Amino acid sequence: MKIAIIGATGFVGSGILSESLDRGHDVTAIVTNPDKLPAHPKLKPVKGDVADTETLRSLLAGHDVVISAFNPGKDEAGTGTRSIIEAVKRSGVGRLVAVGGAGTLEVAPGQRLVDQPDFPAEWKDGSLKTAAFLDQLRGEHELNWAFLSPAAHLAPGERTGKYRVGGDQLLTGADGQSRISIPDYAVAMLDEVETPRHSRGRFSVAY
Repeated sequence: MKIAIIGATGFVGSGILSESLDRGHDVTAIVTNPDKLPAHPKLKPVKGDVADTETLRSLLAGHDVVISAFNPGKDEAGTGTRSIIEAVKRSGVGRLVAVGGAGTLEVAPGQRLVDQPDFPAEWKDGSLKTAAFLDQLRGEHELNWAFLSPAAHLAPGERTGKYRVGGDQLLTGADGQSRISIPDYAVAMLDEVETPRHSRGRFSVAY
């Protein structure tokens, strides 16, 4: 496939980039600093700004799918996610799969993780901005999208190729912990890209 990845050098985006290349896909990596990208015959590094909707549209055109690993928490202007949605729609690319956060997941009916009193204060603003991205996508009636939320604890680790799939509720293991490694999150992301199972909705993954 021809995949465009927005934010391919980030905490999660770099893992998605590695998994995409390991599976043999042709990847266009749209980043602010292409020098951070590794050399690879299947990788096309491109400098891009998510706030520049028209330029982003032209960079996305011709791909089979767009993966957004853009972090809304680092978007001071607050326009990046809306620009990404609009650029994908104008580009003619049929599908957007977005990296989501765990904060939007429910720990009880109607109770999101981000709204719990023990939710880390330093992550709250970014989590709320990611929640706003999900709300924007849910308001879309033209775009074919999917939003993948990870477990509460997402960190570097082993690639096992195994994960469980959930919906809007926070997934926990038998030990009560909610975890997944970045490599296995990337596996779940690419599995969805290659064999779409979610359309205009959010899903979640954890061990």
